[in-house]
Amino acid sequence: MRTALYPGTFDPITLGHIDIIRRAAALVDKLVIGVAINRDKGPLFSLEERVAMIEAECVELSAQTGTEIVAHPFENLLIDCAHDVGAQIIVRGLRAVADFEYEFQMVGMNRALDDSVETVFLMADARRQAIASKLVKEIARLGGDVSKFVTPPVHAALEDRLG
Repeated sequence: MRTALYPGTFDPITLGHIDIIRRAAALVDKLVIGVAINRDKGPLFSLEERVAMIEAECVELSAQTGTEIVAHPFENLLIDCAHDVGAQIIVRGLRAVADFEYEFQMVGMNRALDDSVETVFLMADARRQAIASKLVKEIARLGGDVSKFVTPPVHAALEDRLG
């Protein structure tokens, strides 16, 4: 069984994330969405809220693809999380060249820790390349319309949280 890990903070999950999840799910039997507990980033949504959003958004994707998709919180090294969930593959989404430079370093470090776990990059769909959770939160905070970047339930959660 091929298992992949797609890590991130998902604060909140965006249509860009969902695009990567959909395409990654087509490549594996099980896709684990690793929800990072990153206290340094000061997330807008709690870990429990982020996991619940991911689970709700992935129900239909799982049914469509036949791939088991689960959310898994983690606070340890990414390579250790991959071991914990039995992943042979780490999936990373790329939006721009700047993403690649950072991800390239991460792959090198992860391969030094365990070269049996492969990293696969999926390019964001051209219509979704500009979407970043950080920007979505900033636009929402300033009263802008983020409905083009997130699903209706996530949009509602942002409105509830930010007023």
